[in-house]
Amino acid sequence: MLRIGLFLLTNLAVMVLVGIIFNLLGIQGILDANGVNLNMSGLLLMCAIFGIGGSLISLLMSKTIARMSTRTQIIQQPRSDDEQWLVETVRELSKKAGIGMPDVGIFPMPQANAFATGWNRNNALVSVSAGLLQRFNRDEARAVIGHEIGHVANGDMVTLALIQGVVNTFVMFFARLVGFFVDRVLLRNEQGLGIGYFVTSIIMDIVFGVFAMMIVAWFSRRREYRADAAGASLASRESMAAALMRIKAESEAGREQPLPSNMKAFGIFGNMGALMATHPPLEDRILALQSPR
Repeated sequence: MLRIGLFLLTNLAVMVLVGIIFNLLGIQGILDANGVNLNMSGLLLMCAIFGIGGSLISLLMSKTIARMSTRTQIIQQPRSDDEQWLVETVRELSKKAGIGMPDVGIFPMPQANAFATGWNRNNALVSVSAGLLQRFNRDEARAVIGHEIGHVANGDMVTLALIQGVVNTFVMFFARLVGFFVDRVLLRNEQGLGIGYFVTSIIMDIVFGVFAMMIVAWFSRRREYRADAAGASLASRESMAAALMRIKAESEAGREQPLPSNMKAFGIFGNMGALMATHPPLEDRILALQSPR
């Protein structure tokens, strides 16, 4: 909980700083002079409640959403050697990483993939695709599982959810601020909120949302290297590099199929756009593992 507390305190400090900057720049006075009755502090607080609150609710529901969106079947009682090996491997690596035993599942995807999610490090879900179990050797699969457990041990789900909450807050805030300016200052609407406010707010939600996604994706790319390092530590550096090379080969052969959009940041695969990519290029990740410590 220390990570959450520190992050929320940081977010509070940022919000206070934004309020101070607005006051120093006299933005509130400009708005008042143009007939815009806008309570900056109230608007920022409202956006924070919706932005961070929505992100935290999503985090609490992450395991349920993940199971439904990927059709993951939780292993209650292993029914095959592969399932037995998977459960035992997750138990072994979780103990080694110092986290509670996650739920373990398999989702019916022929492509090789895996993900981890959950609201805390002792109540997580680690799931792998049927294709990964079928085609990867045990060392490679073990490294991929170690990578996902690394996400859990590093608190990546919580951190990314909180970052998403912060950027959501400011997307909502600045979008509505621009909407007020357009409606009252440019269109000179003096009765309530006009169509200019609503249309502009929606457009700005989209525009600012794109930049927000870039920020979250940047954080996601950074923590992928940490998860690879965790996989190398929990399994072996050679196995982790071999697993990434296998994934790269399958991707080049056209076998890659991304996870649902809400799960991409926690999978071994990510979308391959540049600024929007949740994962670094596989070549860079392999080089990072092969470089001297």
